[in-house]
Amino acid sequence: MRELGIAFLDDEALDILKEHGAEVDRSSQMVKFSPELIEEYIAKVPSQFTLHARNPAHNLEVGKNWTLFSMVGSTPNCSDTDNGRRPGNFKDYQNLIRLAQYFNTIHMTGGYPVEPIDLPANTRHLDCALTHLTLTDKVFHAYSLGKQRISDTIDMLCIGLGTTREELKTRPSLISIINTSSPLRLDGVMIQGMLEMIRNGQSVCVTPFTLSGAMAPITLAGALSLQNAEALATLAFTQMEAPGSPVIYGGFTSNVDMKTGAPAFGTPEMAKTTLIGGQLARRYGLPYRASNVNACNTVDTQAGYESMMALWPTIMSHCNFVKHAAGWLEGGLCASFEKVIVDVELLQMMSAFLDELSFSKDEMAFEAIADVGPGGHFFGTQHTLDRYETAFYPPILSEWNNFGQWTEDGGLDTTQRANRIWKQALADYQQPILEESKVEELEAFVAKRKENPGISMH
Repeated sequence: MRELGIAFLDDEALDILKEHGAEVDRSSQMVKFSPELIEEYIAKVPSQFTLHARNPAHNLEVGKNWTLFSMVGSTPNCSDTDNGRRPGNFKDYQNLIRLAQYFNTIHMTGGYPVEPIDLPANTRHLDCALTHLTLTDKVFHAYSLGKQRISDTIDMLCIGLGTTREELKTRPSLISIINTSSPLRLDGVMIQGMLEMIRNGQSVCVTPFTLSGAMAPITLAGALSLQNAEALATLAFTQMEAPGSPVIYGGFTSNVDMKTGAPAFGTPEMAKTTLIGGQLARRYGLPYRASNVNACNTVDTQAGYESMMALWPTIMSHCNFVKHAAGWLEGGLCASFEKVIVDVELLQMMSAFLDELSFSKDEMAFEAIADVGPGGHFFGTQHTLDRYETAFYPPILSEWNNFGQWTEDGGLDTTQRANRIWKQALADYQQPILEESKVEELEAFVAKRKENPGISMH
């Protein structure tokens, strides 16, 4: 940051950076930072903040020892075993939002689960925000693709929450991912969206797109150095414009297949960078983001173990915001309905793993051991019966009943069971209540904005 600099491709951003002490070269748009300047502004980031949902029961604490799981986001395709792989569409988008609402281990949506490319690009964000505000009452995400999309979404959020922009500034209720265009660059369109977010008190997660060997050095140390520089420079910029803004340090450093250039996920290299990213975020006192990702083309054993390889370091790194926690497939090219279910099972396991252990005298079960004695069993002891309902997490895929399974369910494999479960979840889904007057106001807002969206189709 001091010797090479980061390119900020936006004149307004360059003005802000220069005003706050950065060294700006307008001809190249490169910005250099002294270490002291970075440390001064990074210190202004809150180590913990609350994201407010339409339903207060779904408010989320970000930072410290909290871990949040968000739905898969930004895939161009989707798939299920009935209809195969297909381009993203609005119907599948809505159904994936319903699943995010249905499963309580999914705390929020972290982008469009699948891109509904059957909707016009310049008004798509209006239909998507309306879906988020009516089909779910959890925290959701908006894309920082310029100022207007964010401005529209904030206006709609105010309608849904029954609040004003001024009031919303003190209640972060929306999140957006800011990806740097690695190496060493931040695009103008993303800067403008980010500025609209932080000026309205909303949260951004800055995530450099550093794949080692492609957009970052092939060595992990080099890739992590680039990740850290891009993240800190962008986060410092947010605090220059809006001190105290609720922001997150994002890590997404992985490797690529050097034979094909394709991204690789769920690898030992990514596990290392995830753990080190968590250490870096804690060093600066910043909330941390990582991801549950894999590079598989189908919901198979490899998809499961690559996801576990991604999830374990994510959890052990004290990650606060887990992106793509449920449904990611094909290196991010596809959202899979069956993979949502497999991942929900994995997230339940991780949630149970994170439960606090109790070592009280009663939990040590001395009396129960004494009562049973040598060679007995504990199925019927009072100590077991008192804890029968809460002893273990409730599995949805692995029913822990091997006896008779092949005859009772026809020997269904994991993917087949997952197919059955997501269909049942959609059948059982209940739309959260939103006052009819707010729905009508939101629909009127969308209709009005579609008349003259002011956003290019290109």
